[in-house]
Amino acid sequence: MSHCRRIVDPCRYIRVGFFPMLLAAPLYASESPPIQTTPMSGGDGSVEQFDHNAYSLPLGNMSMTKRLDFSVGNSFFRNPWVAAPASTEARDGLGPLFNTNSCQGCHIKDGRGHPPTGDENPIALFLRLSLPSSQAEPEVLEQRGALPVPNYGLQLQTAAISGAQPEAKMLIEYRPREVTLADGSSVTLLEPLYSIAEPAYGELPEDLQTSPRLAPPMIGLGLLEAIPEADLLAAADPDDADGDGISGRANRVWDLRTGSTVIGRFGWKAGEPSIEQQDLHAFAGDMGLTSSLVLQTDCTQSQGCDDFPNGGTPEVSDDVADFVTFYASSLAVPMRRNMDDPAVKQGAERFNALGCASCHTPRHRTAANADRPALADQIIWPYSDLLLHDMGDALADQRSEFKADGREWRTPPLWGIGLAHTVNPRAGFLHDGRARTLEEAILWHGGEAEEATQGYRDLPEDQRAELIRFLESL
Repeated sequence: MSHCRRIVDPCRYIRVGFFPMLLAAPLYASESPPIQTTPMSGGDGSVEQFDHNAYSLPLGNMSMTKRLDFSVGNSFFRNPWVAAPASTEARDGLGPLFNTNSCQGCHIKDGRGHPPTGDENPIALFLRLSLPSSQAEPEVLEQRGALPVPNYGLQLQTAAISGAQPEAKMLIEYRPREVTLADGSSVTLLEPLYSIAEPAYGELPEDLQTSPRLAPPMIGLGLLEAIPEADLLAAADPDDADGDGISGRANRVWDLRTGSTVIGRFGWKAGEPSIEQQDLHAFAGDMGLTSSLVLQTDCTQSQGCDDFPNGGTPEVSDDVADFVTFYASSLAVPMRRNMDDPAVKQGAERFNALGCASCHTPRHRTAANADRPALADQIIWPYSDLLLHDMGDALADQRSEFKADGREWRTPPLWGIGLAHTVNPRAGFLHDGRARTLEEAILWHGGEAEEATQGYRDLPEDQRAELIRFLESL
């Protein structure tokens, strides 16, 4: 029997990447979306840094005392964790199963990751796993969002410490897909096809569900967390009551801190309610490290992980968890560039005219009573509503996560996207990095964004270039 099984083509129906939805249909019936007139995309904390470190600076309006906390958090975010026991006791306990040994290993220079090429091991791209939700008890779906796979959990771990066996290998093939534009020119898209080879802990089920996930950029997370929930819910239109073709809705997810269901706003399907929970789930799932909030890793009992030394109980101390969460919530957004360029101005108008701003909401205001002064009462320009949208078959993964179905993805923020390849020249766009360029990312959009995508395909070359110039200025 073969040890390599083709996954149900999750790429034929995969979703949008680190920058899933670049387009959508018109949102405002009587009021045009705002045009950004200030370079301060991240409010007063925006920074003027445009090189390979553009995503790695602290909020510009943060106090010097807090900058010291930022530096400590950065050290735990950047440096690798090691297997226990080790002399570096504050940073041991890695694995036994894991995907990477540091946060920076996935979030390269605090930016988005890239898919592997050739014989590279996947690091910044991994597979979420589950069984069909119809087989799960309601409590499991309420608290975990999906049904874990026996012997493999909710995520495929492709690395292991000495003496342990990785769960399997993730393989990717790409199939070219030609898109012809109205002017006769064509663009070659790459459709990824995923498979799992050499499963080490038993046969994988025939009804296995998978979803590839690429590490997204870290900038501006604290500002997104500070947007009032009421503002996000006010923009939701789950039944498309206004008939504009856009039906954004909020995900409802389990908050480990409160033990209740709340709105989700982080992750590709808005499956996490807070930066803290997103971080500590990443420690557990990506690096095999426990914390007081997430006491179990993704390693199942049948895999024998308890037979290996651990790095303490928990392995990530509360102090370290707090520093890393502070760091992740304090990364500044770079200022916009070239705003006076006529092509950029035309591109901004076209972004709105095509309907991109229907999901990529340009402007928000953070809460005046936010916990931290640097995040409070800020006018920000993230270009996201943080809501779920149907992105069509081409981007669907057919795997649900809490209330998000297999065609829905959260609108990813676009701020800073023009510096993506400056920070990481190999950075990929969309949830799995399949798009090598912003134009490719646009052309993958379907579902609620189909009308806008068709509008882009119909534009003459110079007007398409203006839209791309606008995105590159963000």
